[in-house]
Amino acid sequence: MIPPLHEDLDFNCPLSSERADRLLDHLGPLAGNHVVDLGCGWGELLLRAAARGAVALGIDQDADAIAHARASATARGVTAAFETGDATAWTGTADVIVVNGSTHIWSTTEGALNTLRGSLRPAGRLLMGECYWRTEPTTAQLAEMPMTREEYGTLPQLVDLALTCGYRPLHIAEASPDEWNDFQSRHALGYEKWLAANPTHPEHAAITTKADNHRRAWLHGWHGVLGMAYLILWAPPMTT
Repeated sequence: MIPPLHEDLDFNCPLSSERADRLLDHLGPLAGNHVVDLGCGWGELLLRAAARGAVALGIDQDADAIAHARASATARGVTAAFETGDATAWTGTADVIVVNGSTHIWSTTEGALNTLRGSLRPAGRLLMGECYWRTEPTTAQLAEMPMTREEYGTLPQLVDLALTCGYRPLHIAEASPDEWNDFQSRHALGYEKWLAANPTHPEHAAITTKADNHRRAWLHGWHGVLGMAYLILWAPPMTT
């Protein structure tokens, strides 16, 4: 049994509401623009784009997340389409593509960048949220994390990769320590609320272990080491 871990989160990443709105501001006027969020989760960022008049489509393989996104759209009176499926199978074009913490579904960041460049309409923008190493992780820290050293580079390397793949940066932002701590705390809150409400449940010890492992991976692993970058990129026309 896994308690609901995301019910206390707005975004499944270290992103504050204020920064999310600023990122949408940096994308420019969205009214009438086609915005596609690939790996959208429960679609909070896409719903905010739709509220600004975007023609919004979100795709994610998590059926429960998509159901949550649809319910949120209805509750907020926002028009947005959500589909359950493989986001990598999408073959359309868009004015804005959002890939926030989901580049792994293309195996690598480079794979995502190369695949999506051809799906951007003229003057289109890619909003990409991606992890990077703020500092070099130690062997002990890596042992606590579910990711490898090779999985990410530094922030300069991430931006250089985007340049190599034919993009130009319009805006570069980083999650703050407060955003990271708030995200991890609110993520872990699902465990703690369940433990408090189910003190005699037969899985109480197992859930306690899950909660402790999550906190240890955060505080002994990536805390202060792993960063999150939010890049807004555009791609000049490809030449032949």
